Amino acid sequence: MAVINAYRMDGLGNDFIIIDRREESIEITKNKIIELGKRTNIGFDQIIFIEEPKKDSYPIRIYNSDGGEVSACGNGARCVAYLLGKNSNTKKIKLKTNNRLLNAKIVGELLVELEIGKPLFSFGEIPLSKEMDTKSVTLKINNEIFADGFCVNVGNPHIIFFVKDCFKYDLKLIGPKIENHELFPEKTNVTFAQVIDKRNIKVNVWERGAGLTKACGTAACATAVESISKNLTEREVQIAFNQGSLKIKYENDKSIFMTGAVSKINKLDISIK
Repeated sequence: MAVINAYRMDGLGNDFIIIDRREESIEITKNKIIELGKRTNIGFDQIIFIEEPKKDSYPIRIYNSDGGEVSACGNGARCVAYLLGKNSNTKKIKLKTNNRLLNAKIVGELLVELEIGKPLFSFGEIPLSKEMDTKSVTLKINNEIFADGFCVNVGNPHIIFFVKDCFKYDLKLIGPKIENHELFPEKTNVTFAQVIDKRNIKVNVWERGAGLTKACGTAACATAVESISKNLTEREVQIAFNQGSLKIKYENDKSIFMTGAVSKINKLDISIK
């Protein structure tokens, strides 16, 4: 039995296991990730591997609790950046995912800002299975019509519905059906959002590959992009989850910036048979 040294962290309850592979090659199978990810076991939303640095950035590999690899996790990236920054006594960290270079900065105690780049809006970039107006998508789920869905890629695919009460909808029931809808060849994250005022939004999120989640950084970014694009809010907006808020700043055609709290760094030993 092998024992792996790991770290447990979370961003507003969105929780992660972080494994550093810079000094030792550690392989965990998809089935083992699924087993470890169950809440009856260690339990996590994502497991993240830190790879050997290349030039001035740290490559990271991200896997959902269903074992599938993904290209983005905003809260997870903030946690990894905080861990690396504290270990190397630096405030600025560059992370490299499968498809983006992320610039992170520790801006306070347990507080990290992350620049995630520009949003992508075309049907092929999100991606969708057919060409359409990505800013006004209608889906029929369980004989109910969900109109004016806004699709965007912020490192991973999202669909957002602005509604009067974001907690009115049972995401455990409809979330998986939207996530796996034929319109989304790579599946999608699902957010129901509610504008409180020009600077505040509440959200309820079903995360692709992880399910109903306490928080999702990229969902916050995607929601802010839509609200700002449609002039529903200011260009800097607080996205509220159950355990806190993320500050999102977005200027049209520029990068998205996300700032929020991370947890303390907790060491963890994982036994692998």
